[in-house]
Amino acid sequence: MGYDIERFIGPINDGLLCCICRDVLEDPLQAPCEHAFCSVCIHGWLVHENFCPEDRRTLWASELKPIFRYMKNDLNQLQIRCKNTRAGCTFVCDLEHAAAHDRECPFDTVECPSVGCTVMVERRQMEEHLQSCEFRTRECPRGCGLPLLSTEDADHNCIAELRTTLELLRSEMICKVEDQKQEMELRLDAQRRHMVQRESALQSQVDELKSQMSRLTQDVQILSDKEKQRVEETQRLELEKKELMDLLRSLHIREPEERIITKKHICRQCHKTEKVTLL
Repeated sequence: MGYDIERFIGPINDGLLCCICRDVLEDPLQAPCEHAFCSVCIHGWLVHENFCPEDRRTLWASELKPIFRYMKNDLNQLQIRCKNTRAGCTFVCDLEHAAAHDRECPFDTVECPSVGCTVMVERRQMEEHLQSCEFRTRECPRGCGLPLLSTEDADHNCIAELRTTLELLRSEMICKVEDQKQEMELRLDAQRRHMVQRESALQSQVDELKSQMSRLTQDVQILSDKEKQRVEETQRLELEKKELMDLLRSLHIREPEERIITKKHICRQCHKTEKVTLL
């Protein structure tokens, strides 16, 4: 619900009124179609409907967003009377300061802070009420320091009350220690489970690494054997090459001798036959 329009001084722009409750916007939100609503009003509407109450366009809560800055500024500058005007408060302020005043307004009705008291009084009359409140407490005048109700003064026994208080504190401490112990045990169990899982994962990784190392060792041995065979093969080929080179050199030495050919030659002048060696 919005702010009661009767609390404001001066005319209110229609654009600053909630489209549902028709009061001045409180904690306003805006739809994509730019219609504005009180946050409580529009969320209550969207519980049962999924469209804008003004133009019936589809609307989801996730589409709502804050109103434009200029609208927010106009809202904050509106002059509003205190909500306790009928009780006698004459305070008037800008709307943006109204909540702060409401928390401190002396005419506001509040509950008595005394445990067990359900009386509602105006804040400005609280001190007077506390003086006569039957549930008011005060410190024991005998020195134990415990808070006492006005009706308990005559029956109060400091030693008995302190013993009771100590027993209560002891019980509370035991409960807290037990709770902390259980919490620590739960944490330790969780850590143990985590460590076991972690250890298992690490062991699996170690086993996998060992398996990879074994395969790599075998591969290295195979490569080493192949390299040894290659070296031996290279040495054998080098030896064959050397033998072939020696053979070739020996053939080159013998070849000139084999090319010497003896031929018969007849002289044209004397008609005599001679043996001529051709190289």
